[in-house]
Amino acid sequence: MASVKNLKKDLNYIFSELIEECYLLQTKSENSDKAELIIDKIIAAFDQLIERVNDKPSDGVKKHFQSIISELETQVIAFKTEIDALYESEEISS
Repeated sequence: MASVKNLKKDLNYIFSELIEECYLLQTKSENSDKAELIIDKIIAAFDQLIERVNDKPSDGVKKHFQSIISELETQVIAFKTEIDALYESEEISS
């Protein structure tokens, strides 16, 4: 298993990339409210996952971190889908 320090760095990097993608969308879009809502969701998800990383259980540590990584993968896919849908709606309306 990777170290907790590396997991936190990975979380920071992944969520930062998602937020940056939303910022890019905001610069191209006239209606940036939806992108801002996604950014708020991304920040909330990041905070929640970091909190879970910091709450280390006394037993079942490996399973705990595997569930965090699994949830991270699920959330990234969901956020990418939302961002892609916004890009598509912008292309259609342009």
